[in-house]
Amino acid sequence: MPANKKYLSSPFQRFLKLTAGFFGGYFVMLYLHLCLTKLFDKTDILITAYVTGFIAWGILLLVAFLSRSGWLIWGIYLLLIALFYSIFIYL
Repeated sequence: MPANKKYLSSPFQRFLKLTAGFFGGYFVMLYLHLCLTKLFDKTDILITAYVTGFIAWGILLLVAFLSRSGWLIWGIYLLLIALFYSIFIYL
């Protein structure tokens, strides 16, 4: 039985969600860990980033697919990237 069309998003929205989850989620995770290197010891963050980075990226990927708008999730991810990068630069 096919899904109800009113619950499906357009192909462009699916593309935005896919790219936001994959690339945006990766860069949010990357800049979050970059920001954490300023607060904690770099070797500790590097060691734990293998596990926590994969978990954070997976959660951010899931959040992107659960959002209603691809534009909104791209905006949120870009704001988070800018926030984490500015914290890294100015600390």
